[in-house]
Amino acid sequence: NCENLPRTHEFLKRCRKVVDDEFPGRILLAEANQWPADVVAYFGDAATGGDECHMAFHFPLMPRIFMAVRRESRFPISEILDQTPPIPSGSQWGIFLRNHDELTLEMVTDDERDYMYAEYAKDPRMKANIGIRRRLAPLLDNDANQMELFTALLLSLPGSPVLYYGDEIGMGDNIWLGDRDAVRTPMQWSPDRNAGFSRCDPGRIYLPVIADPVYGYQAVNVEAQLNNSSSLLHWTRRMLQVRREHPAFGLGDFTELGSSNPSVLAYLRQVPADAAHGVEEDVVICVNNLSRFPQPVELDLSEHNGRVLVELTGGVRFPPIGEWPYLLTLPGHGFYWFQLTSEDLAEVETP
Repeated sequence: NCENLPRTHEFLKRCRKVVDDEFPGRILLAEANQWPADVVAYFGDAATGGDECHMAFHFPLMPRIFMAVRRESRFPISEILDQTPPIPSGSQWGIFLRNHDELTLEMVTDDERDYMYAEYAKDPRMKANIGIRRRLAPLLDNDANQMELFTALLLSLPGSPVLYYGDEIGMGDNIWLGDRDAVRTPMQWSPDRNAGFSRCDPGRIYLPVIADPVYGYQAVNVEAQLNNSSSLLHWTRRMLQVRREHPAFGLGDFTELGSSNPSVLAYLRQVPADAAHGVEEDVVICVNNLSRFPQPVELDLSEHNGRVLVELTGGVRFPPIGEWPYLLTLPGHGFYWFQLTSEDLAEVETP
């Protein structure tokens, strides 16, 4: 299948040169379902910043996000990130929760695969190939807190997030359709005919629209959520806006913070200041409760003594960091995004 062959890499280098020379602003994205240490080769020569694919999907991370939340333990995520090597400076991982194929379980152990099937695919029709053919909302039992937590992880872990169409409104799936078509039904734009996707006769549309009582297009659609200020769509747009305002999410270094609670995953994303290029320091701290129950956590932030955490979605100023462990409590499947800033600046920026 040409995986990992020298001639494959030679061909990719030629493709990259054509794309960079003739189609600036476009990228080559590798769909190489392998371990991170093997995928790194598809970025190309690190000395040049990468001369093959601009991006590559990080396949092993995705199932471990699902395992971590169901097990209420950060270790599946922590361990795979520890096994992820550095990549060339001009390259980026692509991370995702769901896509147009099954939730692939090729990059997990046999025991982990059995666990995922038992937890997320109790009906045999939910399985396909070596994976699970379900959308995000049904996988998470349509639980709003879990959907927000998963999206927050997607938007804050290292890499460029790839959001599958329909997940921003909590679309469902149709496991009665064949193969991967279960997760490829028409986008639900409105409660009108064919969910607003097409004006054709319903019998001619490429796949039937979702019409079940929970995820049916009459209730779950873009038009309805645009008219509801507390909808998942509005929340997702707000989180994307916050992410765009802070370069640390997309470009920052990743450092996991020591946590006293195994159910809490906390990390720091940082872009250092670079006066020569007019870059200001941007530091964000993300704290995620993977448990369905409220959890306390003590974080060692002593190296930032005297600085202040400002919550990013509401601008709320938290107490200054001191020499002692920093105590936070999180609701079940809750999370915080903080900006780390000086106390003086926090007083100016806080509403």
